[in-house]
Amino acid sequence: MSTTESKQLGDLATQLVTESRRSTATDTLFKYNDSLVRLLIREQRGLEELVSAAIDALPADMAGGLPPSLVIHQTTLMRNKRCLLAYHQHRMNFLKDLFWSVGGALPPLLSNPQIRANLAPHEVDFLREYNSMIVNFRADFSGELDITSGLLNPPKGIHVLVRVVKDCGMIETELGAIDFQKGQRFMVRRSDIEHLLVQGYLEEIHD
Repeated sequence: MSTTESKQLGDLATQLVTESRRSTATDTLFKYNDSLVRLLIREQRGLEELVSAAIDALPADMAGGLPPSLVIHQTTLMRNKRCLLAYHQHRMNFLKDLFWSVGGALPPLLSNPQIRANLAPHEVDFLREYNSMIVNFRADFSGELDITSGLLNPPKGIHVLVRVVKDCGMIETELGAIDFQKGQRFMVRRSDIEHLLVQGYLEEIHD
């Protein structure tokens, strides 16, 4: 294999890593690069075939080190795999951060056309499964702990007086279903409406 071909083998993985770095630097979730990921996976399969064939061709009584081409292919194979995993791990962490930035609620994310357009189908599935896991976990501690509550401003009491900034519709609370309409005030359990405070639908009224 020529030096030029060796560089080309690493180019796709480098592009993925570069994209992740740009995403971190700009705090932007770019569109899922499906074409680049597919090209890299195709390259991986080709490398696996080359490595397997090279290993099968090794003489039983081989003396000295491995053939340079085998070392290059194996090294590139492992690097590509790390870059693929790093790219998807970065996006998964970014999605979880977005999820919590809107108060641990899924609808604001999936209803945002700009965010939705940048997601791959499997990332939408991930968000839905992640949301279901959080909902189930919260149900186990209902009335005791709200894991969506902001840690920087811990609540001073169980109940809070709020003003409705934007219509929220019917929300289930410990008092039953409440229709939160703009301008109204309610004294409600904080854990029932914490996500609405984070999303800006409600604002806390301080005495």
